[in-house]
Amino acid sequence: MSARELAEAIGGVPSQSTIENIELGRKAAIDVVQLLNIAMALRVPLSYLLAPIGNPDAPLDLPGLSKEFSSMSAIEFDAWLSGISDGSRIPTSLDERNAFAELQALREWRTRTAETSRLETMLELERSALNSTEGLYLRSTEERLTESRREVERLARLLRSAGWPVK
Repeated sequence: MSARELAEAIGGVPSQSTIENIELGRKAAIDVVQLLNIAMALRVPLSYLLAPIGNPDAPLDLPGLSKEFSSMSAIEFDAWLSGISDGSRIPTSLDERNAFAELQALREWRTRTAETSRLETMLELERSALNSTEGLYLRSTEERLTESRREVERLARLLRSAGWPVK
């Protein structure tokens, strides 16, 4: 994609000349919105633009970052940026550890909620097409749905206790 095409895909902010200056290293700082727009237009995760992901063990090399980033590899930075606890640096405070745990619970809650909805639809379809040989499948789906609902509620209670507005 050329600088012109990228600028057009983003809607002109940043401009073609700004994109060219970034590519040539003449402009090192852009705002977060511009960076997010560039990543979305290129259809790549944000970390692809910020870290040498092709070399996951390489040290992070972004000028101006605080010293806490200096020991991070590219893949650790990606995990930290994504809020993933596995593979990321170890949180250094209780607040940071809680923030990671809450984000993980929120992701899991969202996934489980979607799975519960899928199982509800599946059970409804099984009930409408039930014949004597499908009773085993029906019980299996009911059991999975019950377990999924229990897990959604457990995660919702955890998130609500941390102040998240989940249903």
